[in-house]
Amino acid sequence: MVLPAHIAFESPDQPEVHGLIRELDAYLYALYPPECVYAMDIASLLQPAVHFAVIRDAGGTALGCGAVVIKPDYAEIKRVYVAPSMRGHGLARALVAALEAKAVAQGRRDIMLETGPTQVEACILYERLGYQVRGPFGDYPPDPHSLFMHKRAAVACV
Repeated sequence: MVLPAHIAFESPDQPEVHGLIRELDAYLYALYPPECVYAMDIASLLQPAVHFAVIRDAGGTALGCGAVVIKPDYAEIKRVYVAPSMRGHGLARALVAALEAKAVAQGRRDIMLETGPTQVEACILYERLGYQVRGPFGDYPPDPHSLFMHKRAAVACV
């Protein structure tokens, strides 16, 4: 069941989003060595090639966020996070779908991501959404703390 929520592409530079990013960073740094966390900071998320989405409840409270980075040959999903109290309601699935749609709208069908193998819920979600494990891409080094995934998005019919 997806809760009533709205996804919009917004600036990541707002207090509520800073809080979500801090929660995500604390979670990641508790799981992995610092040199194996390939996170984008707020300044990086403000770059023109980055589209940042926030999912909010009916009252406007930020429940989660995520970004898609448009590269020359592919798009990369980054910083997907849903507040722990809001998990299990389809919000992450909806958020990733919005990021994928943005990638396709920007002319990218190849969508990549990097996640951690100990983030079991994320790995299951991405597999259910059609992502398949692949080798490192872009500037990522081979890393036992990383799981690299790829999906070829369908083109929407109009």
